[in-house]
Amino acid sequence: PYSPNEFKDPSGKIVGFDVDLVDAVGKVLGVTPEYTEADFDKIIPSIQAGSYDMGMSSFTDTKEREQSVDFTTYFSAGVQWAQPAGKSVDPTNACGLRVGVQTTTIEDLEEVPAKSAACVAAGKPPIEIVKFDSQDDAASAVALGKVDAMSADSPVTAYAIKQSEGKIEAAGEVFDAAPYGWPVAKGSPLAQTLQQALQHLIDDGTYRTIAENWGVEAGVITTSQINGATS
Repeated sequence: PYSPNEFKDPSGKIVGFDVDLVDAVGKVLGVTPEYTEADFDKIIPSIQAGSYDMGMSSFTDTKEREQSVDFTTYFSAGVQWAQPAGKSVDPTNACGLRVGVQTTTIEDLEEVPAKSAACVAAGKPPIEIVKFDSQDDAASAVALGKVDAMSADSPVTAYAIKQSEGKIEAAGEVFDAAPYGWPVAKGSPLAQTLQQALQHLIDDGTYRTIAENWGVEAGVITTSQINGATS
């Protein structure tokens, strides 16, 4: 689960910004998407193996991932840290702190380890990276003071702050903005089909309405691209 993008409601149904958007794309194309829950790190290999047509899990479109799959971009997300209310954490100087991340995310694999390595290079203590299976668990740990901060994609952090009822707050500004994309098999015509359907929803205003419903309108894009990685 990666609220508000994709998570389960109390009845167990998969819901979220991504779900509403892919449902709308399906309507444009005259198809009904079928959702299957899967571990984040198994989605791209499953697409490569032909088990799924596309992925929908807040994937940052990176040049490294583009070697394995093609992406249709649909959102711009940066990284946003959060801290317990009343604390003062500086993401650019978090040496020696305990920082929560969801396992296998960009924050877990790249962003926080790079910051920690910079701490060590400067003769300071490393960041203690605390890995969680779900983003909700990471946010709970911040609220309870079990970690000093968490790092997640900006829409995820914004939603976690909103849901925490004042227990957690933003630490610093959004940084490292990059596109989210839906992965499809390399060379698949589905990438262009999705891109054209999404562009239709962007142009007619449906896309922005869906984003506003979930409080993530800060990351809307005006043009969907195929393989739009910036790094």
